[in-house]
Amino acid sequence: MTADDRYEQGMAARRAVLGDAWVDRSIARRNAFNTEFQEMITRIVWGEIWTRPGLDQKTRRCMVLATMIALGRWEEFKLHVRAGLAGGLTVEEIKEIILQSTLYCGVPAGNHAIGEAEGILRELGLLPDPAGPTTPSP
Repeated sequence: MTADDRYEQGMAARRAVLGDAWVDRSIARRNAFNTEFQEMITRIVWGEIWTRPGLDQKTRRCMVLATMIALGRWEEFKLHVRAGLAGGLTVEEIKEIILQSTLYCGVPAGNHAIGEAEGILRELGLLPDPAGPTTPSP
């Protein structure tokens, strides 16, 4: 497979996982300084890794979410929460990823992740608005 073929395969995978709107915005931000970087991640991350047959897409999505929690990469975490939901992950699965990751990454990381995910889920109408008291009961 040529580098151009790998790029095209990567672009298709990138669009399938992140959505056309996100990818189009990334492409629109290309310039003389970052074009090679964008091409490299499309070709290698998306064209070589995300398209490998050894793991299904759902497993890869779960792994990315857990990795973003571990590294504290919150912008990427939020991107992949949205992409995961669009790609078939359930609210319950995202919650379980956060709970599992909290054990290995620590409570501060889990606390941040649950807050970020909850905000997205509320925004998308997947969680009801908070009800009841906003302070803990004695």
